[in-house]
Amino acid sequence: MPLGGLLAGKAAIVTGAAHGVGLAAATLLAEHGARVLLADVEEAALLSAKADLGDAAVAFTADLSDPAAPGAAVAAAVDSFGGLDIIVNNAGYNFNARFADMSDDAWERMLAIHATAPFRLLRAATPHLALAAERDRAEGREVFRKVVNVSSIAVMGSAFQANYAAGKAAVVGLTKSLAKEWGPLKVNVNAVAFGSVDTRLTRPRTPDNVLQAGAEQVQLGLSPKVVVEQSATIPLGRFATAREAAGGVFLLCTPWSDWITGQLLFVSGGQTFGMSA
Repeated sequence: MPLGGLLAGKAAIVTGAAHGVGLAAATLLAEHGARVLLADVEEAALLSAKADLGDAAVAFTADLSDPAAPGAAVAAAVDSFGGLDIIVNNAGYNFNARFADMSDDAWERMLAIHATAPFRLLRAATPHLALAAERDRAEGREVFRKVVNVSSIAVMGSAFQANYAAGKAAVVGLTKSLAKEWGPLKVNVNAVAFGSVDTRLTRPRTPDNVLQAGAEQVQLGLSPKVVVEQSATIPLGRFATAREAAGGVFLLCTPWSDWITGQLLFVSGGQTFGMSA
C-alpha cells in the first residue's frame, strides 16, 4: 500500500470489514494512505483481509453487538495508531421475517447491530475526537474528521424487514443528531443508504451463504425471485459491486466532504422503494 495519498496519516476504523462493502471501503482507505483497524466477527475472513492489506491494517475480532466490543475496538485503534480520524460503522446483516411471525430476538438483534453498536462505538470515540479537536484549536489548525454510518434504502420501507429497516432508520437519526452536536469539533457525520449491492446479503439464499458468528451460523441472502425483482428496480440496470458502493463511503471520508455533514447519501443506482425517506 502507498505511504502517501489523499488520506496519508489518517487513522480509521471500519466495522464489518472482512467481507463485502466493509472490506472494499477499508481497501479504498488503505490505498489512499490511511491506516485501518478492521473489525469483524468472522476471524478467518478478517485475518485474510488483514493479510491482503498488509501493514496498513490491524485486525480486531469481535461481535460488535457485545456491549464491551465497540469500546474495545476504539481503544485498539487508538493504541495502534495514536489517534482516530475516520470511523465507518458498516457491520450488519439481515434477519428477515414476516412481521406477524417476527420474534423479539429477531427485532432486538437488528437494533443491536445496526443502531446500538454504532452508538456505543461513537460514544467510546467521543473523548478522543474531542481531545484532538481541542489540540487543533490550540495550534490554530482546522482539521476535519469523519464518521460514516451505513444505512439502507430500507428506510423507505421494506417488506419482511421491519426490524432491519427500523435499525437502519435509527442510525440515520443518530447521524443527524451527532452532526449537530459534533459540528464544533469539526467532525463530519454522514450516512450512506445503499441499495442492492452484490454481497452475501443480496445473493440467493443457499445453505453455504451464512454468517459465522462464533458457534452460530446466521442464514444470509434473498430468494432468487426477490433478487430478480430488485434488479428490475434499479435505473442503472444492475446491482452495484462492493467497490462501487464503497465509493460513496470513501467520498465522505475525504477532504472533499469537509462541508458535508448531517446528510443521508443514497448510493443506490437510483433504486428506490417508492416511499419518501
